[in-house]
Amino acid sequence: MPRAELDPRALGRARRKFLRVFPAGFQGATYLEWERDYKVESHRRWQAQLGEASFRELLAAREFREIARRALKVEQQSRHSMVFTFEKMALRDAVKTPAGSARFAQALFDLLHSKSPPAPRFDRWIAELDRLPRRQARLVTWPVATVFGFLAQPRTHIFVKPLVMRRAAAVCGYSLTYRSRPSSDVYQQFLSLARLVRRGVSDLGPRDLIDVQSFLWVQGSDEY
Repeated sequence: MPRAELDPRALGRARRKFLRVFPAGFQGATYLEWERDYKVESHRRWQAQLGEASFRELLAAREFREIARRALKVEQQSRHSMVFTFEKMALRDAVKTPAGSARFAQALFDLLHSKSPPAPRFDRWIAELDRLPRRQARLVTWPVATVFGFLAQPRTHIFVKPLVMRRAAAVCGYSLTYRSRPSSDVYQQFLSLARLVRRGVSDLGPRDLIDVQSFLWVQGSDEY
């Protein structure tokens, strides 16, 4: 079982690394330019294109292809792409058909706006992704599974690049039980890690999971 807390000394080292890179923390101009602003802009585009009311109207009108087009476009317009090119191509191919776009749109709405418990919603989303038509590349990857939730609801969902997040968990002293296939139990561990990190660096003023994801990215990415 994973640890239910972080190692304070490990988190202290992670904090010091983050502040070496971004001495002004989450408020600094360099941090905002490199890590936060483009993600916030992507979230704002999502809200403008696929906020809950608009999403619901499009779904009622059976505009499934338009929903899929908007969702993919928001991710593609990000200054730094969050998913790999092969994942984008596979997803674009999967939603070209009426059946594929309908399955994608309905499952995504359920993930974001259903009133059912979060874990079953996430598992249903994964199951529906797995049923989308595909040629070669896998669709059920952690980036594809988590990018749309993160863009739509960055106070609720975390974006997962698995290698980076696993490294970051280790750096912070969080023991993670990981599997390569996305599932709600592993996703809940990533969310638990995010909550613990947010609490542990609360004095730095993280606003949402965009800031927490950025903190973890600094710990696990080769970029830093």
